[in-house]
Amino acid sequence: EKVRLSAEKRLTVIQEIAQAAGIDGMVGGQALDVLSEKFTSEEKTLREIHRRKTGALIVAAVKSGAIISNAPKEKIQALAEYGINVGLAFQIADDILNVEGDRELMGKETGSDAAHGKLTYPSLMGLEKAKEKLAKYIEAAEVSLSDFDERARPLILIARYVKERKS
Repeated sequence: EKVRLSAEKRLTVIQEIAQAAGIDGMVGGQALDVLSEKFTSEEKTLREIHRRKTGALIVAAVKSGAIISNAPKEKIQALAEYGINVGLAFQIADDILNVEGDRELMGKETGSDAAHGKLTYPSLMGLEKAKEKLAKYIEAAEVSLSDFDERARPLILIARYVKERKS
């Protein structure tokens, strides 16, 4: 059975994805990432880069599904919080893997962030604090789904995978 969406719903989803990809999302985050190399060392800047680069697209994905299924605003907001936290966690995990990941498993060299003077959570606060931040964002992602039923289980498993991934 083909799902028919109203023009309004289609436009809402298109707008979510476009904003997540554009200057307020991935493109803006990438630009900020490049501009911030070797110039800033603030956690606020780093969080904004990560929120845009990865988090914005994850937020768009989970919100779009909720919009299509007529979820109430509070559920959409909870999913947005989930996406923000998983996106931040994903980038922190990526930063950590660049320091201590297995080169063979990852299929790329480690240490490239440090060699390029890139602003990362490990370079900003050390590896242990970065791991604490990662755990905090994963926990926040799971908490944001506390009002959902078992259908949210795949999202919880995705969050846990982000924390435990090796490549």
